Amino acid sequence: MTDAAPDPIRELARLRAAARAARDWPEADRLRAEIEAAGWRVVDHGTRFELRPAAAPDVVDATGRVRYGSSASVPSRLTEPDRSPVTVILRATDDPAGLARALDGLRRHAPARTQVVVVADGLDDAGTAELAATDGQITEPIGGVPVELVWTADRLGPAAAANVGLRRTVGAVVVLLDPDVETTGDALTPLVRALDDSSIAVVGPWGSASADLRHWEEAPPGDVDAIDVAAMAFRRADAVAKGPLDERLRTERFLGTWWSLALRDDGEGGVPRRAVRLAELPLVRAPCPDYGAVGAGPDESVADAAAREFAWLERRDAYRLVDRFGRRPDLLVADKARQRPAEA
Repeated sequence: MTDAAPDPIRELARLRAAARAARDWPEADRLRAEIEAAGWRVVDHGTRFELRPAAAPDVVDATGRVRYGSSASVPSRLTEPDRSPVTVILRATDDPAGLARALDGLRRHAPARTQVVVVADGLDDAGTAELAATDGQITEPIGGVPVELVWTADRLGPAAAANVGLRRTVGAVVVLLDPDVETTGDALTPLVRALDDSSIAVVGPWGSASADLRHWEEAPPGDVDAIDVAAMAFRRADAVAKGPLDERLRTERFLGTWWSLALRDDGEGGVPRRAVRLAELPLVRAPCPDYGAVGAGPDESVADAAAREFAWLERRDAYRLVDRFGRRPDLLVADKARQRPAEA
């Protein structure tokens, strides 16, 4: 696919690779933006890269299954009226066992009329075969409603996959749920009820806070600045008004933060709505992988290269978050705490 790119685009990609090797992240970001503006995107594989058209075409595979090349090509139901109290969106990538556990928990505990949308995001041949073999089991009803399975032609990433799922929702409340989060009881009803409070924009079992929109720490239950995308609930109407999610975000950590702030933001001078972390929801989260600092060089392992790439993506997402919200301390709980004495 790289060979199909025009020479000027390939040269930009080579310059970006050199900037990354020199750890000049702002320059690498600038070059990526220039490549994307020209209608191409860079897919990194450790120290190598591949160029692909910005939007892959939709394809129909040998079984007649439609695989969508972009979120925008997925038929949208967002203009339809609410037909369910809640929709759960699950993104399936490389862990069919985790997806099966998540679906099993929802089948046992989800309230009636729960809609579930599974986005099969760019699975490789083995993953596609495994998921296709259990297609009938996956689409078995939850809460009396059949599960919808949507396939993508390429790995679109967490933000684009969320947009794919959102376009198929009919629930008044939407819950983004990571397959690594196991439901051990009815967690959906408390999430939906919390949003009966119009002052709340987003709610979930894990949240974070910041004093400067650059450094984030886990926050205790109560008002927080952002909800973790591993399990977050918000109104579908707000998603229509505030969305779509920025598909340039490539990591779950900053995707949840960015989307929380976008949902809460009522504009400068307005009163930001709240993000609330709920305590003791019946959800169990698997340990996150350790993407600590790793070395670089020609002898690095594939795992080290993947971890280094993930760390770079997180830094890039952090820059994007600051670009959007860096001048909005009014969105922070800490900023409100600082203002209280003066207001008193």
